[in-house]
Amino acid sequence: MLHDTIAAISTALGEAAISVVRVSGPQSLQIASQAFKLPLKLTARQAHLVQVVDESGNPLDHGLLLHFKSPASYTGEDVIEFHGHGGVLVTQRVLDRLLACGARAAEPGEFTQRAFLNGKMDLTQAEAVMDLIQAQSTLALRAANEQLGGAIGREATAMQQEIIPVLAHIEAFIDFPDEDISPETGAALMQRLDAVLERAQKLIATSEQGRILRHGARTVISGAPNVGKSSLLNVLLGFERAIVSPTAGTTRDTIEEIIQVHGIPLRLVDTAGLRESTDDIERVGIQRTERELDRADLVIEVVDASQPTATAHRLTLPDSIANRRILILNKADLGIHPSWSAEAKAIPLSCLTGSGIETLRNAIRDVIATAGPLAADHPIAINARHKAAFERAAERLLAAKTALERSEAPEFIALEIREALQAIGDVIGQVDVERILDVIFSTFCIGK
Repeated sequence: MLHDTIAAISTALGEAAISVVRVSGPQSLQIASQAFKLPLKLTARQAHLVQVVDESGNPLDHGLLLHFKSPASYTGEDVIEFHGHGGVLVTQRVLDRLLACGARAAEPGEFTQRAFLNGKMDLTQAEAVMDLIQAQSTLALRAANEQLGGAIGREATAMQQEIIPVLAHIEAFIDFPDEDISPETGAALMQRLDAVLERAQKLIATSEQGRILRHGARTVISGAPNVGKSSLLNVLLGFERAIVSPTAGTTRDTIEEIIQVHGIPLRLVDTAGLRESTDDIERVGIQRTERELDRADLVIEVVDASQPTATAHRLTLPDSIANRRILILNKADLGIHPSWSAEAKAIPLSCLTGSGIETLRNAIRDVIATAGPLAADHPIAINARHKAAFERAAERLLAAKTALERSEAPEFIALEIREALQAIGDVIGQVDVERILDVIFSTFCIGK
């Protein structure tokens, strides 16, 4: 595959000021010499004004061409980039011309995959490229940049460096039992394994943080019908997304939108009002509401504060999320009934006037940061694949500790440590990772 020369449009489809068409591979210059009118001297890493021509020499477009010479390029190969006019048709014609001259259409993520295979980045950094593109909040952007800078790779490498000397010592004892070489004392070996286990567990603990940064904290707006849930959603979004009506039961299905609150991405879910209903469609909506509450990261419970507490339909939440509930005393502009005075932490709010919205935003930040999955102050946020690998490593290291405690044969201890090393290597791509490359890079856009 690396012997092919690939080409793709690297900018988003649609009309724009400019578009970028990228070529990478050993035949990049040869293909470019057929498709472009190149200057007599093509200087690497310098922009040149060129013309694209068809097979008859007729002009297709003109723009800037850059040559990145191997290995000093994104992919580690010879790379040509053409920055032309951003029309849909003209950009496609330029790509078609490059394909006609011998390039192959790139698969999704193939440029970044080549960068990984050519040693320009480890696997975690390759994944971070897509995280950077898809970041929807400042915290997600920061986490993606940390990963792109190699933060997770450095952690994994440091863990390997802690384990390898232990494994080497044990295997030396296995290979040369007649020599006066013995494993480190049990206590010292345990200390080394414990240190690596601690690093693995700290990384595993960031997986929930990574999930929220990449996909948003699932924030369910819930309560009885006609208390202002949809109005609150619209106010938080800043536009009319949900239908608002004085008729109870207007919202019959969940509505999702993503916003950013103090750098934290929230996946807001407006739900059907909870009540007893004989309407089949409304009952389905209520069932969906109950499912959303079961998997919520944060619950914003909305009540009509102008009515007494005795008439309110309050939510019963499991202990796992009870400390991530924010109670909103809505319709505060109509006056708050005295019976709500016992709810000291509740937030008075009026969707009509906007009063209390900023207080709610601050409360969301505080609850997510202190009681929720973002509690750990850690610059690294691993994804589900990393988590699975680190969990395998931790499991094998725990098994090695157990074997050591039971004074089992050193061959068993070495086997567990080797498997832990392989699991850590899976994270950064230092072992055979053919089985996961296609899955990872298939999520990329073509041209990246």
